[in-house]
Amino acid sequence: MTLKNKASKTGSVLTSEQKEQALRDMLLVRRFEEKAGQLYGMGLIGGFCHLYIGQEAVVVGIGLVMKQGDRSITSYRDHGQMLVAGMTPRGVMAELTGRSGGYSHGKGGSMHMFSREKEFYGGHGIVGAQVSIGTGLAFASKYRDEDSVSIVYFGDGAVNQGQVYESFNLAALLKLPCLYVIENNRYGMGTSVERASASKDLSQNGSPWGIPSLKVDGMNVEAVYGAAKTAMDHCRSGKGPFLLEMETYRYRGHSMSDPAKYRPRSEVDDMRSHHDPIEMLKSEMLQEGYTEEAFKALDKEIKEIVQDSAIFAQESPLPDEKELWTDILVEA
Repeated sequence: MTLKNKASKTGSVLTSEQKEQALRDMLLVRRFEEKAGQLYGMGLIGGFCHLYIGQEAVVVGIGLVMKQGDRSITSYRDHGQMLVAGMTPRGVMAELTGRSGGYSHGKGGSMHMFSREKEFYGGHGIVGAQVSIGTGLAFASKYRDEDSVSIVYFGDGAVNQGQVYESFNLAALLKLPCLYVIENNRYGMGTSVERASASKDLSQNGSPWGIPSLKVDGMNVEAVYGAAKTAMDHCRSGKGPFLLEMETYRYRGHSMSDPAKYRPRSEVDDMRSHHDPIEMLKSEMLQEGYTEEAFKALDKEIKEIVQDSAIFAQESPLPDEKELWTDILVEA
């Protein structure tokens, strides 16, 4: 069952205050990721690093709908989800640089940091692994009779993993409050989704289990918000899971080591020029009375926050050797 995404067809769905919040949050994610890319190039971030630049509207639009107690989980392209969940730029950047001030005490790096306080359950390096874990979080919500939703992000490269469909089956069978979000950025590592998936409409991938779905313009934060509200209202009402396919785009390579030569430069330029989520929202706000001066002031403020996080990370100490033996076992 696929529903029509009406959010981008019926005019604005965000209040002026929500638009300002969305613009702020998207700028924070964008500037943070740009700084992370710089630090990686300087050798201050090791291991893998997957940037979220271009996809900001997805997590920000959904974040505007989330309520306290909602849980989120995602893949290795996870910094945006962390920031929107309320994790501090300082703590995230410190973890990226392997410092003791990071959320996983410098042991998790880019792909493996968590915050129980903010109900963020990772960053996961195994493709598709987070989907079954996120379904388990939704099971916990229903078992405890909580009014919360589990938001599970995964990409077009993970949609064909077996555990994804096992999760769909369980969530539909038990009517779990689980929102599955496919971030279809067109390329799984270096392979286009057209070459990797026999399913030509990913929003339909939950249909064998009767999971309702929406295909959404994931570059339009208002469209994302409208679809997310419909989906999360469905989940909270006890009707079971919902699936959103976000048609989005990443401007950078799959990871920092990927030159992305498998796609034409003109494609990236077209997305930046005509579909950038920040520029589209900014343009709409300017027509409604927002000023260029206000945008510049906001951007300056965000850049200062991000620069502060970079300084904090570089000044934080490296983990003590004893950290090798902590957080590796839970006795229950």
